[in-house]
Amino acid sequence: MDGSTIDPQELTRALTVSRLEAKDEGAWDQFVAAHPDGSPFHLLAWRDAVNEALGYDTPYLIAMAGETVAGVLPLVHLKTRLFGNSLVSTGFSVGGGILAMNDAVADVLAKAAIALADERKVPCLELRGETAAFADWPTKSGTYAGFTMPLEPDSDKRLAAIPRKKRADVRKGIKAALPVNTNATVDTFYELYARNLHALGTPILPKRWYAALKKHFGDQCEIATVAWTEGPVVALMSFYFRDTVYPYYVGALPEARGLRAFDHVYWNLMERSVERGVTVFDFGRSKPDTGSYDYKKYWGFEPKPLEYQYHLANGAEMPDVNPNNPKYARFVKTWKKLPFAVTKQVGPYLARQLG
Repeated sequence: MDGSTIDPQELTRALTVSRLEAKDEGAWDQFVAAHPDGSPFHLLAWRDAVNEALGYDTPYLIAMAGETVAGVLPLVHLKTRLFGNSLVSTGFSVGGGILAMNDAVADVLAKAAIALADERKVPCLELRGETAAFADWPTKSGTYAGFTMPLEPDSDKRLAAIPRKKRADVRKGIKAALPVNTNATVDTFYELYARNLHALGTPILPKRWYAALKKHFGDQCEIATVAWTEGPVVALMSFYFRDTVYPYYVGALPEARGLRAFDHVYWNLMERSVERGVTVFDFGRSKPDTGSYDYKKYWGFEPKPLEYQYHLANGAEMPDVNPNNPKYARFVKTWKKLPFAVTKQVGPYLARQLG
């Protein structure tokens, strides 16, 4: 919430909540861009990518006070054979949730979402965000942590702030001066990312998903690669939104680590982001006790537990589809052993249902 001074009762009386229509789409994105908690996952570009590439219904809810947008709630209806039936804000992202002028508007949007879930007989409504908005909703905290840090504008000071061991790796990457291409193709990115997820035991979404993100976010989405003698060894898809850069998807070949190409692609992104006026680096979410979680801490980022909230009906339980869940540990081990070509064929069917 943004602490608006509008009287909550007066605002609530004037509110109407409805599904987003084309005439209000411009106002939606303007509201997201102005709200302090807005993110790329709230923008309509994310919805358009979900619609085009994954085919899910997106019943986005908008609260209006007269002609003024008072709040928004982006929802993806995930109705799958393997993982059940849920409304998620925002599906296929690490964030989302309600953006509102104040708590009164947030309450109205939440009630509208619950009514929609009841209408569709959806047992699980999930809001993904940094903090819990509703004290009486079941909350999952600690499954994921977010990593965000201000970007020091001075390159030398920024380098000096990185912990010693990782700073040495970054220096090696700078010295190696491997070329960075910031206009790489989705095909190049997908091949490296698919290999990375295969090694982690995780299914990959279809290539059309990443192509749709690039298409709908345009210049706000960048694919950068670091090349070695035989071609790219790291590919990174990042999003720019307001004053923040979000390095979101990364894939690499095994030799990237020894070349310090991982470190170089992130350092190079920091350098270029500062040049374009970016002041915050959002390293995304990671699960505790994983390599990516430790890697971000090595850079000096402090984890902040993310709080996902749920409205559950008919005795439903909070979903727990993640590799740290012992229930899925066998699947992860099996997936790693499958031929890479097989995982590229089967993975998109599975990943599309995970949300």
